[in-house]
Amino acid sequence: MFDWMVWTTPVAVFFSCIAMALVGMTVWEIKSPTIKRRGFLPIATTRGDRLFIGLLSAAYINLAFVGLSSKFASWFGLAEDPSIWISFVISMGALALVMKKG
Repeated sequence: MFDWMVWTTPVAVFFSCIAMALVGMTVWEIKSPTIKRRGFLPIATTRGDRLFIGLLSAAYINLAFVGLSSKFASWFGLAEDPSIWISFVISMGALALVMKKG
């Protein structure tokens, strides 16, 4: 069923983090209902809105990195493509920033 997808360790960790975020947000919402607030995003958002926007941002960062990794290797004269862990760390940082300040 999942033969079409390359299940490497970084991919599994990325999807595990998404699943843990969803479970954690569900528990957090049950314990403490959210209110809308404004941050650097141009709209008032709830925690769930910020999670959704952050997850989309994380996915796009990872896709862009995968698409550009061979170009990074040629631009910086690397022997091989840079590690996907770099994009994972950047995308989780972006998600944390949107959740905290968004």
